[in-house]
Amino acid sequence: MAVEIPPLVKPSRFRRRAGLWGECLSEFLGTFVLISFGCGVVAMAVAALPGSGRTSGPTTFFLGAGDWLLITWGWGLAVAFAIYVAGGVSGAHINPAVTLAFAVRRKFPWGKVLPYWVSQVAGALAGAALVLAVYHDAIDTFDAAMEGPKTGGHTLASFSIFATFPAPYFHGGIWGPLIDQIVGTAFLVMFVVAVIDLRNTAVKANLGPLVIGFVVAAIGMSYGANAGYAINPARDFGPRLLTWMAGWKDLAFPGSLSGAFSAYWWIPIVGPLVGGVIGVLVYDLFIGDVLHIRVQKAIPPEPGRTRPTTSDEE
Repeated sequence: MAVEIPPLVKPSRFRRRAGLWGECLSEFLGTFVLISFGCGVVAMAVAALPGSGRTSGPTTFFLGAGDWLLITWGWGLAVAFAIYVAGGVSGAHINPAVTLAFAVRRKFPWGKVLPYWVSQVAGALAGAALVLAVYHDAIDTFDAAMEGPKTGGHTLASFSIFATFPAPYFHGGIWGPLIDQIVGTAFLVMFVVAVIDLRNTAVKANLGPLVIGFVVAAIGMSYGANAGYAINPARDFGPRLLTWMAGWKDLAFPGSLSGAFSAYWWIPIVGPLVGGVIGVLVYDLFIGDVLHIRVQKAIPPEPGRTRPTTSDEE
């Protein structure tokens, strides 16, 4: 089907798109889709549904723990569809932590790391801008109705539509949220490399993106409340930059709220980058190296153990 579709622009005019330039465009669009739907679902939950009269009040959201599932499943589907969009060109890293981890352990060229990062942050910024444009009226109405401290007329709740912050029980401490981001991203990358590892029980029939979406939903359900489970530097930094430009001021940069947290902006960047590398190293140490040795020695699987099927068995 794809070979029957003529190119929109003559290939001779944009031959560079076949290489790194095309991969960067893919990462930009993939991350744009991720943020458009990820931040979009939070905008729905926080501002649009209350403001539209579909909850008990104009500022009523998250009445119970079950409401959190709207956010986790929304982000999970956002990841899945972003990978479906970009996966065929760039591999759909859509996350600087994934790009770094693949450079460390999956022979991803180091020369592509920075261009991928720039494309991912730019895509995240553009996605956040789209969400702000679509939900601008809902967000302004929500902030006007909310009581309590405001920064530039905006509240911490509306800021949560775009970027992350730590829970109050950390009392402004650094280590709790930082460890949270390391752990969450380590699990993310560990599961991603497990899903795409053809030596393992690899997902087939192009279901990999959907399963990775389930991974993100699971992390949100299990590790989301501590610090908003950014687990992706571009996912947090791009929208954070947008909110800083749009008037959220100190809530965005340096990421401070009096009596709650200070200079938080770097934690969702450093934590995921560290966690991603840890995740791929842990997988390779415990699983990947074992699979490698078994392939080298042609060790057959034990009876009853799940194993990859061969083309003759399919």
